[in-house]
Order: sequence, then C-alpha cells, then structure tokens
Amino acid sequence: MQALQEDGPGASAVLVYRDEGLWQAAPLPDVLAEDLDGLVEALDAQPGDGGGFVLVDVAHEFFVVVRLAGGQARVLLSDVTAAVAWDLARDVLEALDLDVPDDDELEEVLPAGDLGIFDDLGLDEMEMGMVLSDLDLYADEMLTALSRRLGFADAYERVVAALDRL
Repeated sequence: MQALQEDGPGASAVLVYRDEGLWQAAPLPDVLAEDLDGLVEALDAQPGDGGGFVLVDVAHEFFVVVRLAGGQARVLLSDVTAAVAWDLARDVLEALDLDVPDDDELEEVLPAGDLGIFDDLGLDEMEMGMVLSDLDLYADEMLTALSRRLGFADAYERVVAALDRL
C-alpha cells in the first residue's frame, strides 16, 4: 500500500514486546508501515510474554497501534481525518467498518478504534483519550508520551532514534 501523499517524513513501524519480563523494541521493514495486513502478520509471528504490539508513526501526522488479542487484531487510529490522504488510515477504518470522513467532518480530529487497547498495561481509555486530545502534539510525540506512560520508553526511543538517523 502506498500513501496517497508523500510529503515530509515517511512511515515507520516499531514492534514492541516483552521478553523474559523486559521491554524490547525492533523496527519493522518500511513496507509494513503502510500495510495493515502485513502488520498483523508480523505481530502474529512475534514471540514474547503476553503478545506485543506495533506502533506506526505516519509522517508525524497520525499513528496506528495494532495489537493481537485472542487471535483478533485490535487497532487504534489517532486521527480519522488521515483516511482522506493515507491508505493505512483508510485500511484501519475499513477494518473497523467505519466510513472515511466527509469534507464537512474534516474539521474535527477524532480517534477511531480501541481506546482501551492498553487497559491491561495500566493505560485506560480516559488517559488514552487525554493523550489523543492534545492537539499540540505531533503523532511521534504522542507515541513517545505513550511509551513513557507504559514503561517502554528506553527501548522505543532507541529504535526511533536509529530510524531517524537513516
């Protein structure tokens, strides 16, 4: 899948998981950062304690979280309006059985999907909503905030820094 627009930085996907009780993070191939089905497959193949998740930052404009639970993909899209310009966001809305916003709905930035995706890790829907509603933050900053709140910031930030150097 390709983005409908190619301005600014591209998309990057980071796999986060626990191994023997320690948080680990690893970059996924760039091509997967634009492929929801590929992200689910990569996540399904990942060993670890209690399953992992993928954090995808798309051009610092929006992010997607993918997590498996009971063989089903749980997804969160930070901004539904991204579906107008980006295939990955459109694929997420399709997976959620939601429509792409109309022109008159593009004024309001709203998330879609599973706001409780990290409930079991101590980040409830209300706190997730607070992060997502901070419109002063770019998507990469929101993901960093989430990584800090969930306790895997060191591993995540190392991978993101390495990706930024590429």
